[in-house]
Parts: sequence; structure tokens; C-alpha cells
Amino acid sequence: MRSMKKALPLVAAVAVALAAGVVIGRWSPRAQPPVAAPTLPAAPAAQKLVPVRTAAVQSVDFARSLAAVGSLRSDESVMLRPEVAGRIARLPFQEGQPVKRGQLLVQLDDAVARAELDQARANLSLAQSQNKRASSLQAEGFISQQARDEAGSNLKVQQAAVALAQARLDKMAIRAPFDGVVGLRGVSVGDYVDVGRDLAPLETIDPLKVDFRVPELYLGRVRVGQSLSLHFDALPGQSSPGEVIAVSPLVDAGGRSVLLRAQVPNPSGALRPGMFARVQLMVENTQALVVPESALSPSGAQQFVYRVASGHAQRVPVGIGERREGRVEILSGLAAGERVVVAGLQRITDGAPVTETPAAQPDATAPDTPASTVPDPSPASDALVPEPATS
Repeated sequence: MRSMKKALPLVAAVAVALAAGVVIGRWSPRAQPPVAAPTLPAAPAAQKLVPVRTAAVQSVDFARSLAAVGSLRSDESVMLRPEVAGRIARLPFQEGQPVKRGQLLVQLDDAVARAELDQARANLSLAQSQNKRASSLQAEGFISQQARDEAGSNLKVQQAAVALAQARLDKMAIRAPFDGVVGLRGVSVGDYVDVGRDLAPLETIDPLKVDFRVPELYLGRVRVGQSLSLHFDALPGQSSPGEVIAVSPLVDAGGRSVLLRAQVPNPSGALRPGMFARVQLMVENTQALVVPESALSPSGAQQFVYRVASGHAQRVPVGIGERREGRVEILSGLAAGERVVVAGLQRITDGAPVTETPAAQPDATAPDTPASTVPDPSPASDALVPEPATS
């Protein structure tokens, strides 16, 4: 018991020491974590050159045209019809074959007409003898002047009768009024035909004509002598040149269009009257700046291109006109000779350094096939409707 009392002061002293150590540790400064050295910014890396293909802005001949539809027609066309009734004696022609002017095509039975002519000639001969005898007798005073005048009048009547009989005989033979091709006949030898009966058509197919209409809006831009190109649905891939030979003085009040007529050579005879034709009328030939369509980079309603200058791509807004054969007309924003990016547009931005490889381009001096400034109308409509250039 006594030993326990001696140990209590020692235990209390140890407890006080421990409490003092805890208090001293709470108030001592905490250890700070090590501070990392500041990181210096890295030096900017050099921008890589982006490989692109470029093409030059070209100035080319740019033919502008109007599109229309029309129908071919014969240069000369007639339906052979008799002026007198009669029975067909001969048809000395082959259907679908060319004939010459003045060639006999239809011969009617002319027996009666020849007999009438012979009779008229006999009467004329008698009248001539009577007139000659009357002149002699009147000179000798054996007949009066009235008898002399009657003989002269009878002579003129008989002369007219001969001319009439000859005309009737001539009308029994129908001849070609011009060079052409005879169509299919609707009669045969032995048929009796009345006056005005259709016998066979005669057409001149070289050259041909084509009639077409353009809107009155273009009246001031069309004139005689303008060239045109014709394309035919019946002959794919074939075209024929032509030239305007007449402009109608009237404007169609219903369709507000003007009728034009052009002449088309047809030496091969491949074209036929009545064929449907698509017409491209050349209205003017100007100079225009063009670039490949692949150079365009649209953004909304605006068109842009990347122009290469001093090794850098510059994004430039441009105004465009017509598109044709993979090229587009540039109305504003570029000058002839400048180079634009045509391949690699997805890899560049405005101001990016580029290395360019020239792209193959068509010959700038080769004329383009003109595109229409108005849409090609359907065959059911002869009139054109103008359309603004595509943006």
C-alpha cells in the first residue's frame, strides 16, 4: 500500500509531460510540401506547309446563248393537185426520190384536150385565110371596111381559142415546180381525180428551215445573221449549224414571244421536215474569267475561293456567273493570272502556308460550248422564260 502511494506522483508527472508535448506539437509550424520549379513555355513549332493543287484564273471567249425549241420545216413545200379533172394516165416518178424542176410527175389523159387544140388550130388557119382575103378585097374596094374589121376580129378570136386549148392541154401534165423530193402518193394510174385532189407532196429538204420563239425580253438582242446550233432528240449526239434568216415583225400577244426563222444545211439528208429541234442561239461572244468549279468553297449563300499569294492561302469572296463544262464564270473578286486552290481545300485555313502543285487545265483559247442563259423549255412550250445566273 505504501509502495502504491509512492508510485502515484511518478505517474502524474509522466502524464503532465505527455500533455505538454501534445500542446507544443500543436503549436509548432507544419512541414511545407516541396515547391516544384516553374515550367517555361515551349518555343512555338514552325507551321507545316500544306500540299495543295492550284489552277490559274483564265480569261477565255465566253459565248452566250438563248435556248429554245422548234420544228424543222421544208425550205419549199407543195402538195401536187390537178387544176382540171381527169383520169391518171402516167405517174413517171418514184416515191421518196429527188426530182428536178420541170420534170413530169403526173400525166392525165389528154386525148380530148389534144383534139380541142387541133380543132382550134384548124379554125385559126381558116380565120387567117379569111382575114388575108378581106384585106385584099378591101384594098380594091370590093368589100366595106366593116367586113374587113369582122375578119380581123374573127382572127383574134381563133387565136385566143388556140391559146385556151393549149393551156387546157398543158394542165393535163403536172410538173415539178422546183427541185425536191417527192413524197408518198395517194393515187394510182387509172384513178379519176377531181380538181384539187391531193396527189403527192413535194419537199425541198436541203436546206431546211427551223422556226422557234424567244421571249420578247430578248427582242433587242436577236437579228438576222446570228448563228445557232441545233440538237435533235431523234439523233443523239448529232448537231447541225444554222443561221437566222428572218425575225417576225409581230410579237405574239398571248405568249409574249417573237418568232424567228433560221436556215439549216442538210447535205446528207439525215434531217427531215417536222423533226423536233433544240436550238442554241448565239447572242454574243465576250471575254470572261473562269476557274474550275472545284475551287469554290461555299458558305451559306456566299461563294469563296482560296487564292495563293506569297506562299499562303487567302480566303476571298467571289461573285459567280454561269457554269459550264466543269468551269465557272467569275464576276468579281479575282483577276486573270491569279492562282486558286482546286484540291486540298479541307486541309487549309485562311492564311495557312501552302506548297502548290499546278493542276492540269483546259486550253484557255479553246472555245467553250455555250450554255443557255435561259432554261431549256419543254417541247410543249415554244416560249422561253429567263432565269438569273446560278449563285
